[in-house]
Amino acid sequence: MDKKKVIVVGGGTAGWISAAVIAAKHRSDVSVTLVESPDVPIIGVGEGTWPSMRATLKKIGLSETEMLRETQGSFKQGTRFFGWSDGGSEEYLHPFSLPLEYPATTSVQGWLAAQSEDVAFASTVTPQDAIVKSNKAPKQISAPEYAFSVNYGYHFDAGKFALLLQRHCVDVLGVEYVSANVEAALPNSSGDGIGSLRLDIGQDLSGDLFLDCTGQKALLIEKFFGVGSQSVSEILFNDRAIAVQVPYDNEKAEIASATVSTAASAGWIWDIGLQNRRGIGHVYSSSFVNEDHAQQSLCDYVRQTAPNIQIQDLSFKHLKFESGYRRRLWESNCIAVGLSAGFVEPLEASAIAMVEQSAEFIAEHLGASWASMPAVARKFNDKMGHHWGRIVEFLKLHYVLNRRVDSEYWVQHRNRETCPTALLDNLEIWKHQIPGISDLPRVDELFPAASYQYVIYGMQGKGLMGEASRSRSCVAAAKKIQLQVSRKKQELLQTLPTNRRLLTQLCTHP
Repeated sequence: MDKKKVIVVGGGTAGWISAAVIAAKHRSDVSVTLVESPDVPIIGVGEGTWPSMRATLKKIGLSETEMLRETQGSFKQGTRFFGWSDGGSEEYLHPFSLPLEYPATTSVQGWLAAQSEDVAFASTVTPQDAIVKSNKAPKQISAPEYAFSVNYGYHFDAGKFALLLQRHCVDVLGVEYVSANVEAALPNSSGDGIGSLRLDIGQDLSGDLFLDCTGQKALLIEKFFGVGSQSVSEILFNDRAIAVQVPYDNEKAEIASATVSTAASAGWIWDIGLQNRRGIGHVYSSSFVNEDHAQQSLCDYVRQTAPNIQIQDLSFKHLKFESGYRRRLWESNCIAVGLSAGFVEPLEASAIAMVEQSAEFIAEHLGASWASMPAVARKFNDKMGHHWGRIVEFLKLHYVLNRRVDSEYWVQHRNRETCPTALLDNLEIWKHQIPGISDLPRVDELFPAASYQYVIYGMQGKGLMGEASRSRSCVAAAKKIQLQVSRKKQELLQTLPTNRRLLTQLCTHP
């Protein structure tokens, strides 16, 4: 039987992850070819991943140590939020580790019933809060690759990550690489899909399934099939970003254990620590602040966090985007993956996670009969459409809970007319009960109920729930859990190295 031919159009993180996952699973029955334009620079979809990336790297046979070394990567244990609630110095953590004894809500009930009002939620239910604040690594040097003491993902240089994946795909996984521009997509014999691609190197490349990883150009899904996007800009206001790379003051500087997200007057500033630099950027809404003021806010942040850096020596990159996603991501024999599928602001680093989700689904279902592909496509569109909707709702949660009065941007984010109905309904329910797994409609939700707990109680403390809802029936059990968290916290703080030390050990003596 002839091999099925999968053509991936476009490289970058989305293209190479997709090619790697498919090739690793289907070496014997699928041929994978990736076509990449030599004229388009590599633009990564993000520098942060979820813990799911560990599983992806294992599946494709890529060493964690090699990845960290080649991409100047570091360990990410969640996101720290500063100034999102009241605009002051308050902070909270959305960690990757679940609350102790999750999905049981005993620890949450104990925290709600506690007399002290100023104890942060995350610090009570998981030791990871203390680990992150101490810039500790998620494991010891003796731990096997991908094992952990506290859950983690990665930060990395997205451009270098794509190049590493390219080498691995071509040299190890047998992916064919073609450097060329796509001049046209040609219809198949039935006229309902793509039959081949006409390349500028005088070649027509035929295939059975085409993955559109061409970013916002969307050469296949939009240009050939005409599938449009639905905007969510009325929910998520941000449409601009300014990015800059900032070197450390010295080679021994601490590397943050989480992405740092600091609220600004009309957006927020990300701060990602790699081994050799920090990636910093300002996401903002052009409806509430102009480009000059946004860049000034970013420069002020850099001066505050890196006072020895000369601002005039830095290079700033300005980006425009509209938050939204395709109405259909799988059309005929074409699948949009990555930025061609959609984009929302990188608040919870969901971009690469969605690429992983798409690639895994495609690889899992390529073994099915080709006649069943229309049914597979409908299932894919349903699954990914649901995920996109939940991402939008979860990001909006970070905004709608704010209590800031210092700018119209934050005030407007609290307007109920800008909030999805499903989220408003859940917030009403969560005034009287703790967010739980029964509140989420699917077993494969991207964000578990714990994530909603971390954001809600991190931003509003115990304020969302009424006093009557703070059950005291589990106080004894909760105190036992809190004692476990405290003991584990002390143990990990004493035994775990810093991020910098572990990364130096791994990359110098792998």
